[in-house]
Amino acid sequence: MDFNHIEYKKKFYPVNKSLENYLFKYKRTTKLPIKYSDLLNYAEVIPITSKGKNTLWSSVIYRPSEMSRITESFIKIYQLLSADGCDIKHLYVGSIDFCSYANSKPFRIKIINEINDNHDYYYIKKTDASRIYGLELEHILSPNKINFLSDKETLVEEHIIGIPGDQFINDYVLGGMPYDKIRLAKEFVKFNERCFVRLLGDMRSYNFVIEIKQDFDKVQYRIRAMDFDQQSYEGGKNIYLPQFFKDNISFVNLAQEHISLKTAEQYCNEARSLLKKRLMLAKNQYQELLEIMKNDTISSQENIFSLRKELAKHYKDPEFEKAESMGEILSLNIKNKLGISF
Repeated sequence: MDFNHIEYKKKFYPVNKSLENYLFKYKRTTKLPIKYSDLLNYAEVIPITSKGKNTLWSSVIYRPSEMSRITESFIKIYQLLSADGCDIKHLYVGSIDFCSYANSKPFRIKIINEINDNHDYYYIKKTDASRIYGLELEHILSPNKINFLSDKETLVEEHIIGIPGDQFINDYVLGGMPYDKIRLAKEFVKFNERCFVRLLGDMRSYNFVIEIKQDFDKVQYRIRAMDFDQQSYEGGKNIYLPQFFKDNISFVNLAQEHISLKTAEQYCNEARSLLKKRLMLAKNQYQELLEIMKNDTISSQENIFSLRKELAKHYKDPEFEKAESMGEILSLNIKNKLGISF
């Protein structure tokens, strides 16, 4: 079996009682007014195109007898997600889109403020334990805070703002729009390191976004993951390193052209240092999450055996060969990369 090949139809893993209790403790659960399975009963599907090309998204339409209840539920969910349930006036649902291509098969809900036409998005997906671990680890370890809610089989995630990586390549790298090549290359190196430390896989260009911020006379970039299906799931080490995906070759070329190996290692050290500081600040929460993850099943035995073998060879650390779960492998990986063991 090729462990550098990603499984597109990844198995969904249920949320066990321990993880459910963790989510309740940290206010990640709530009673939602509608379930993911309810949304599958749409009456009509209309493909969405952009510049004559299929976007992989489709607009869905529900029966008139159900539409009012569904849209009211969407507005209540948005209030729960963005304002802790407080009543926000003058909202309406602009569109309901569905993507059958993605592993999580998400619904994308567009919420519009009728006073100023400002809009926001959020996503409703089928709950998957490995995805929840990915969201929590992103919240704890990365520079980015993540907002989501779960209710048994249903997972609601906020929209992560930014330019999708594949679109950035087409518009900026290949399309000629101006950007700071050195600063973007630096951020890609750091992003690559962050993904490997916390074993987040499948970070191809369409699974992350580029956030652009103006800072006085400079522009800063931050690369943010927006897909967490492949958290500690696959059996190949390289799947957890964005640099090895052909979709990211433009970013890899930038790094090779503008950053020396010595400088790249300096940026990796900076990324690990920040990860370590964040981890120490959230030590108790991290420990709770990892203990649950160590005793949970979020991948196949075949993937576990393969990944632990590769990492044991990579670090020359035989402790990996004793790991019985992806949680144990992740704990050892963080120990080796950050020098932290709880």
